Amino acid sequence: MRVAAYDCGSNSTRILVCDEQGITLRREMRITRLGQGVDVTGRLAGEAIQRCTTALQEFRIMADELGVERSALVATSAVRDAVNGSVFLSQAADITGAEVATLSGLEEAELTFRGATAGLTMNIPTVVIDIGGGSTEVATRIGDDFLGFSMQLGCVRITERTLGQGAISSAALLDARGMVASEIERFVASSPQWSLLVGKCRLVGVAGTVATLAQLDVGVTQYQRDLVHHQSLSREVVGQWLHRLALEEPEARLRHPGMTRGRHDVIVGGLVVLEEMMDFFESAVIVSSENDILDGLAATLVSRESQ
Repeated sequence: MRVAAYDCGSNSTRILVCDEQGITLRREMRITRLGQGVDVTGRLAGEAIQRCTTALQEFRIMADELGVERSALVATSAVRDAVNGSVFLSQAADITGAEVATLSGLEEAELTFRGATAGLTMNIPTVVIDIGGGSTEVATRIGDDFLGFSMQLGCVRITERTLGQGAISSAALLDARGMVASEIERFVASSPQWSLLVGKCRLVGVAGTVATLAQLDVGVTQYQRDLVHHQSLSREVVGQWLHRLALEEPEARLRHPGMTRGRHDVIVGGLVVLEEMMDFFESAVIVSSENDILDGLAATLVSRESQ
């Protein structure tokens, strides 16, 4: 039995193919920016849908070649927020032949937590932070209880709303921080247990902002999973890269080894979220994980087949 997990996020579209033991056979990502303009229009743009469906067509061919027998596709923030999200989801189902679903923020957080913590020793409280294009999910387990929250901000949403597409001014950065601070207030108010974790937990970061930062930190020109998976990133490193990249035009950021086109124009927004969240939790370090919602979805498919 081979399974395929598809993720249609606000900035990227991805696939993970695994066998019945959960061993990865193929993992691919395409920058599709499905969330383009959704924050303003409330709709998925036609060109964004086309970029995403083109990637899904390519991925379906891969899945068929690998003999995938069962697949599932999840859509997140952009599709949740768009009035035409169901239309896109129907197209995605036709292309992939997968079970499709638009996840709530809490469902997204739970799947991400399952994927991101696989392979980690859970001997200390662990908080997973997933900085996406349109939303940021925060998740943890306290005993047998799962605790999750979805913030209405991500690297694409912050860039479109406050930062723009050039070098970033101090005023724009201040606006972005204010946007994040408002969501952190809402996040803290959702449960008193979040404040109890301040200074007492391990942070694990997933998705494009953290992965790209890990690549920038080691200076790799080609992606090497072993170099960035479970890499520790200090609060100092986060701040240094945030301020360095904010002063540069987006195209100039591509000169840094490890920067990826499609991340270069939105990464500063993601780093603002990362910095503010590390400061809230009083954490000097965050661990980068290359396992995420795709791994959680694939594990769910595999366990379902084994029952």
